[in-house]
Amino acid sequence: MARHTYAAAGVSIAAADRAKTRIARLARATFTRPVLSGIGGFGGLFQVPARLRRPVLVASMDGVGTKLKVAIAAGVHDTVGRDLVNHCVNDILVQGAAPLFFLDYIALGVMAPAVVAALVAGLSRGCRENGCALLGGETAEMPGFYAAGDYDLAGCIVGVVERAKLLTGAKIRPGDVLVGLPSAGLHTNGYALARRLLFDVGKYKLSSRLPEVGSTVAEALLAEHRSYLKLLRPWLGRLRGLAHITGGGIPGNLPRILPPDCGAEVRLSAWTPPPLFALLQRLGQVPAADMRRTFNLGIGMIAVLAPAQIPAFLRDMRRRGEAGVVLGQIVPGRRRVAFTR
Repeated sequence: MARHTYAAAGVSIAAADRAKTRIARLARATFTRPVLSGIGGFGGLFQVPARLRRPVLVASMDGVGTKLKVAIAAGVHDTVGRDLVNHCVNDILVQGAAPLFFLDYIALGVMAPAVVAALVAGLSRGCRENGCALLGGETAEMPGFYAAGDYDLAGCIVGVVERAKLLTGAKIRPGDVLVGLPSAGLHTNGYALARRLLFDVGKYKLSSRLPEVGSTVAEALLAEHRSYLKLLRPWLGRLRGLAHITGGGIPGNLPRILPPDCGAEVRLSAWTPPPLFALLQRLGQVPAADMRRTFNLGIGMIAVLAPAQIPAFLRDMRRRGEAGVVLGQIVPGRRRVAFTR
């Protein structure tokens, strides 16, 4: 009778152990003082900061989507982890929260310790930059579910905010001003359409140079998702609202923070989307409304401020090397975005 082992079924415990050794080293580099556990336990331990009188935990989880297809094809695995951390940091920032810790999930068809190490290196870098501990996670080898060479990456972030400082959008009023902060590119959304347009319609390769963009296709598509935490943290007590512009674009995300009796007007002439978006639209003759619903069009975060705050906010952004753009204003309405010229 033939002997059946876990290794024969396609799972290498030895390779997993090598990957975990690298993960532990990278994760420990992110540990902050409140971390009470090491890597390898069944759960991570984190002490909630005692300085807050009424702490509210804010949690979110997300993935990187089909941007992973580009990373896998390009053989560049150390950027998508930072993408994921920054995306999640922004998602809780819009509620006024600062990150405490992050948990990752990596699933592969065949364990590849070097690939896992590169992924975790990106996660670790993103966590360090945002003052967040990479507290733990799961690395799963799943032959027969993922093809060899394929992987998936997802993560969960937990942050904290004083209850009195929660940013809910409830203070937003008609007349408030919308200020957009630039994205670094597609960030982590719209890749299914972007890949089809560039590779299937345009017949580009990853190494193809895009003169209008000033980079290769791979460089343009793998540009990392920005974190806006350091930029906006000093303003959290003065902002009326924040909207992270991800899947759904401005029309899909800005209404999520508006009170029931408020809408928004956004002037399309206020900014010029980066050349990559114009290229994508031209390749597929994509309708303008679809472009706005699919991509961030160069705006990664929208801040809502009282009119009196705008001069100081824009000055502070310029001092930090940031080009804040006045996009429009809040108007009476029903949680809808109207685009004007």
